[in-house]
Amino acid sequence: MPLETIYDRALQRIDVMDSSGYDAVWLAEHHFTDYSVCPSVHLMGMHVANRTKNLRIGMGVSLAALYHPLRLAEEVALLDVLSGGRVNWGAGRGFDPNEFAALGVPLEESRARYQETVDIVLKAWTQDRVTYNGEYFQFEGVEVLPKPAQRPHPPTWVAATSTDAMSWAGGAGHSILLDPHCSVHELADKRQFYSDNLEAAGHSIEGREIPVARFIACAETDGQAEEIARNGVSWLFGSYAKPENIAKTALPTTERKSKERFEYYVDDVVVHGTPDRVADKIARLQDEAGLNYLMCAPLSNDSFIQFTDKVLPRL
Repeated sequence: MPLETIYDRALQRIDVMDSSGYDAVWLAEHHFTDYSVCPSVHLMGMHVANRTKNLRIGMGVSLAALYHPLRLAEEVALLDVLSGGRVNWGAGRGFDPNEFAALGVPLEESRARYQETVDIVLKAWTQDRVTYNGEYFQFEGVEVLPKPAQRPHPPTWVAATSTDAMSWAGGAGHSILLDPHCSVHELADKRQFYSDNLEAAGHSIEGREIPVARFIACAETDGQAEEIARNGVSWLFGSYAKPENIAKTALPTTERKSKERFEYYVDDVVVHGTPDRVADKIARLQDEAGLNYLMCAPLSNDSFIQFTDKVLPRL
């Protein structure tokens, strides 16, 4: 499909979302892959802000390890100001070695760079001048302008898939974005692990929105929805969610054979079925995994339409 068509369709969906009761559009940053052709979520976010009135604009996520933190703080703050305070900032480390290699950032440095960057961005937004002396970034008395419109700063989340990431987030008191690659049972376990780490550090999970990303395949019949799900998983495995990359996220699927992993995605990860069945599965996510914020990733245009018209009104 031509890129122009992909962008047009995405913007048409965003127009529908702005008038249909969705809370936010979450923009995913990726580089050098056809899984997502949005290499600048901040630039795309500004375009979205200009054509919408109600939607919040989520970074899902800014790949923080690939940025200079002061530049990242400036860009997101500027978007928040020009959008009238509608930014939800999500930060992620990233894991695709191709992105790091092409952009000249050693993958083995990504965790420390990511954590320093998140720390610096929040300081840049909340302090008149920021001073920092870390392993990768050092500066003295830098005034970062503009400050965000939202005070003390935009709602902020960090992407967390592995236990190490959840431990760090919980210890620092950061809210998390839970990943789209695990089952309902695994989501519940991860949420509990994160909650335990929050509490151990003197923080609470009460009142926090913990967005959970789910791939959605919705159609008039269960069979049609399953076909959409299978086609979508095939595409995911061929573009972004390659087995060798998914293994690096420390999911329980690491040791499974490729075919088993494929069926695991179809059966336990993708939410698929008729509108009634999709609504029931989302209710299960609420009951069993504590879902309080769903990030929908429809696997077809028809899935988006079915979800918007027949599932969203029930939520």
